[in-house]
Amino acid sequence: MMITLIATAKFGLEKMVRLEVEALGFDNVTVSPGRIEFAATLTDIPRLNLWLRCADRLLLKVAEFPATTFDDLYEQCKAVEWERWIEENGRFPVTARTVKSTLMSERSCQTIVKKAVVDRLSAAYGVAWLAETGAEYAIHLSLLKDAALLTLDTSGAGLHKRGYREEAGEAPLKETLAAALVKLSFWRPDRLLLDPMCGSGTILIEAALMARNMAPGFKRPFVAEQWPIIPASAWAEARQEAETAIRHDGELQLYGYDSDPAAIEIAKSNAAKAGVGDDIVFAVKDVRDLWIDQQYGIVITNPPYGVRMAEYQALNQIYIALNKMFRKKQGWSVYILTADRKFPDYFKRARPDRVRKLYNGTIETNYYQYYGEKPPAN
Repeated sequence: MMITLIATAKFGLEKMVRLEVEALGFDNVTVSPGRIEFAATLTDIPRLNLWLRCADRLLLKVAEFPATTFDDLYEQCKAVEWERWIEENGRFPVTARTVKSTLMSERSCQTIVKKAVVDRLSAAYGVAWLAETGAEYAIHLSLLKDAALLTLDTSGAGLHKRGYREEAGEAPLKETLAAALVKLSFWRPDRLLLDPMCGSGTILIEAALMARNMAPGFKRPFVAEQWPIIPASAWAEARQEAETAIRHDGELQLYGYDSDPAAIEIAKSNAAKAGVGDDIVFAVKDVRDLWIDQQYGIVITNPPYGVRMAEYQALNQIYIALNKMFRKKQGWSVYILTADRKFPDYFKRARPDRVRKLYNGTIETNYYQYYGEKPPAN
């Protein structure tokens, strides 16, 4: 049975997610802000949840229709064959988001969708009361310019929750964004990668997972695993394929430093939980004391920008240290994610080759990209 799936993405990462979806074998992909839509089957849901690195969630598209009145919304929602997806005792919490639409009250929309689904399922199953004690089928209504989109969330917890990170500092870098930063850097597993302010180690852990071809969702559950409409064998097969795909050969050159000893301990613990503890060298070292003697490499880092550390003077010193470290090293590509728009004024090697606007949660940031010379061919 063919279905339509939607991989959601943060602003600026839609192309990355489209490339991931296509790499997993899907074509005729439609991209719109925050959404990557494509045809699939129910048995594709396990593999996509396991392997999408940069997407926020994987949603099953249920219906799409115009709605300008609450009666419209109720009747068209009730007309959906919800019994096709939701079992009799299924739990179906409803969330709603409305943007530039006639129906502005998200709470009212939520209530109406819930009532419509209850009425439909009660009639379909011939019961007066729905227990809602079974698997979860989270329904989301999106109303954009009076166009209603109804979806079911197949992921549960956001896909950034890989299962390896139990601890992080303030304003932690989301795993999905960290994976995107690595992909945007053109780093390859045979290149040296350094994060001189690594915090809980997320950027380097995501790089190691890529290098080892480890599915980012391998160590976590998904809500759709409990849905009877997806055979348990499909999940078992997807996990077995993911385990077989892991690459164990080759040495990696991944180095992470931080001035906070507690952060380094957390980074080591997170890397171990992710299964890449032996692939990354973590050490306590202040970026202002760091000396790089290699001529070629890639640095990707998310320095503090008034969220993780408020002291402007210390921030100023960090920028000066980065400039001192890399201004004469033309063989180093430097990638900096920060909300501080003054950063390019301090890094004087050159103007950024590219600047991307990205969001870490709700924080608007810029990804400053300075391309270095390629190392000589061996």
